Amino acid sequence: MAQSVKRAYKYRFHPTPGQAQELARTFGCVRLVYNKALEERTRASTVEGRRISYVETSAALTQWKKTPELAFLSEVSSVPLQQALRHLQAAFANFFARRAKYPVFKSRKKSRASAEYTRSAFTWRDGRLTLAKMDGPLDIVWSRPLPEGAQPSTVTVSKDAAGRWFVSLLVQETIAPLAATGKRVGADAGLTSLVTLSTGEKITNPRHERADRRKLAKAQRNLARKAKGSGSRAKARLKVARVYARIADRRRDHLHKLTTRLVRENQTVVIEDLTVRTMVKNHSLARAVSDASWRELRSMLQYKAQWYGRDLVVIDRWFPSSKLCSACGTLQEKMPLGVREWQCACGALHDRDVNAANNILAAGLAER
Repeated sequence: MAQSVKRAYKYRFHPTPGQAQELARTFGCVRLVYNKALEERTRASTVEGRRISYVETSAALTQWKKTPELAFLSEVSSVPLQQALRHLQAAFANFFARRAKYPVFKSRKKSRASAEYTRSAFTWRDGRLTLAKMDGPLDIVWSRPLPEGAQPSTVTVSKDAAGRWFVSLLVQETIAPLAATGKRVGADAGLTSLVTLSTGEKITNPRHERADRRKLAKAQRNLARKAKGSGSRAKARLKVARVYARIADRRRDHLHKLTTRLVRENQTVVIEDLTVRTMVKNHSLARAVSDASWRELRSMLQYKAQWYGRDLVVIDRWFPSSKLCSACGTLQEKMPLGVREWQCACGALHDRDVNAANNILAAGLAER
């Protein structure tokens, strides 16, 4: 049965000098409002022992605009400023529900520069998007079409560290489930092979960060030689950011293609609940684990399986998939990482990763 979901479509765009200046001002005001509201809420909590609501921070924003020091807040669209307060409210809600840490201040250099516009702050007409306070529509690079008849409900504009501008359009879309298939697969995540399937197929880990490591090191050395605060340092920092952006883009593209293929070909996909946060504490593996991006792989599988009517089963992280013989069920006492092939007492010869994938599949099917 088809389901209606909210889906974001992200595109590059090229602002005019006037639009870039207006957006830069908006980003700065959004960051200032968020930080000032966070400061007020923290002060009220620590000094007065009370919580401040979104309604109170919204009223405070109105008063800030009337002061000589913050009168410039009235010069940008009010909607992104209100959305910043809503995001802060959501951050506190997650904190009090123990789903996240205490909200932190947004840094001009480290935080993502973005602004969110709701329906009242932009115009969408004949495939042309015009934001509030803008002199004309954005020059968007339509790398893929929006769903026919789609009407954006929220628009988020951002600029990444590499200086690229993006616009994300949130639309309501009806997604039909894929035709049912009887195929089921277990997937064992690794470093040499990004994923080993229970079918015996091994999907090579592209190691995007390692491929560009020399170029990245050169850019970072060049950055280290520049004087702090100089224009040449800003240019060098941009070059480093562009190398990182290239790595992230290629990694994300590969993961999208892999997860889409797994979801299209199989009715059920079984994976392990890997503790990436713990693994990256191992300094010998941290770089390789981060480059593999298992967390993003799982996230993509989760929402794509939900969209297309597939089943994603996640088994317990402590399940001994590598030490268990998939033929007879015998559990080996030890299985060092260096052992890639082994033979069970029953005579079965196993490839370590394929055996683990078979065990993952069996465990996932047993849980259903």
